[in-house]
Amino acid sequence: MSMVHAAPEAHLVLDPLTSLLAEEREDIIQYSMDPIMEQLDELDKIADDLINSLSPTKPLMNSYPGRENTSYSAGFYGNSFYGVVVGLAVAGLMLLVMSALGVM
Repeated sequence: MSMVHAAPEAHLVLDPLTSLLAEEREDIIQYSMDPIMEQLDELDKIADDLINSLSPTKPLMNSYPGRENTSYSAGFYGNSFYGVVVGLAVAGLMLLVMSALGVM
């Protein structure tokens, strides 16, 4: 956080976070952490979005509103389709084996 020069002629600075009034010194270098904190906040949003992508009911950061259950519905219909296809393939294979053995 940047410092506020409370009294520049007396070399007094004020830390706005802690409300500490202190003497400004030339031998101490202080860097502003504001740009880094903004980047960390953005990374925190991205990390939360990554965690939300694991749940089908959570909204994603770049999706339109109201699309929370889209991946849940897509998974349901996709798995139903593949279940029917695999079931028909197994049933067809069983019919071929049964007709080859003469059971039918």
